[in-house]
Amino acid sequence: QVQLVESGGGLGQPGGSLRLSCAPSGSIFSINVMGWYRHTPGKERDLVATITRGGRTNYGDSVKGRFTISRDNAKNTVYLQMNSLKPEDTAVYYCYVDVYPYWGQGTQVTVSS
Repeated sequence: QVQLVESGGGLGQPGGSLRLSCAPSGSIFSINVMGWYRHTPGKERDLVATITRGGRTNYGDSVKGRFTISRDNAKNTVYLQMNSLKPEDTAVYYCYVDVYPYWGQGTQVTVSS
């Protein structure tokens, strides 16, 4: 089965940067929306950012001005550049696409000094 494979998580410093990537393990057709959500224990899964095939973006309020989403349509790959990291960005980040399989397995991002 095709899976969404995330990479780039780990430990970041406050004020620092991390870059996440997500690509399918096989062929997926007709993806329009790709994006990232994040989950912290005890909270709902929150929108981080989404991007359409045409490049229209949408960001969660807490990351506007700090995170940038981009994609490579030829590779069906979505990226999340995270700058000016804050401890409250600590969460499991999930890749999302609007067709099966919909969600990745998640990658942990921890922001701590």
